[in-house]
Amino acid sequence: MLKATYGLIMDPETNGLWRLPKMVRFQFMSILAFMWSAIFTIWTGWISLFGPSAMAHAILLVGIFFTADLFRRANQRYQRQPAHHRDAMRNKSDGTALYDDLWGAP
Repeated sequence: MLKATYGLIMDPETNGLWRLPKMVRFQFMSILAFMWSAIFTIWTGWISLFGPSAMAHAILLVGIFFTADLFRRANQRYQRQPAHHRDAMRNKSDGTALYDDLWGAP
């Protein structure tokens, strides 16, 4: 099967160019060979550049999503708690300090 498929494309006596004169077939086959060589060369180069570029973008996106998730979790957690540790030590009725020791000593 592979040999027959190869023959349909590469054999100038059986491919779609078989009615043309031999010199014209050779010219067209040369042009096609050059074109496909260029296509595969560009494609291979693109793949070799795409891999590292995709990895760099993936790392950047992981960092962005990690940062956003950290901010979101911190916001959810501290909405229930005071914004500053000293706010927890204030009298809620008048706002005066219960005590003003940073380490919590009596």
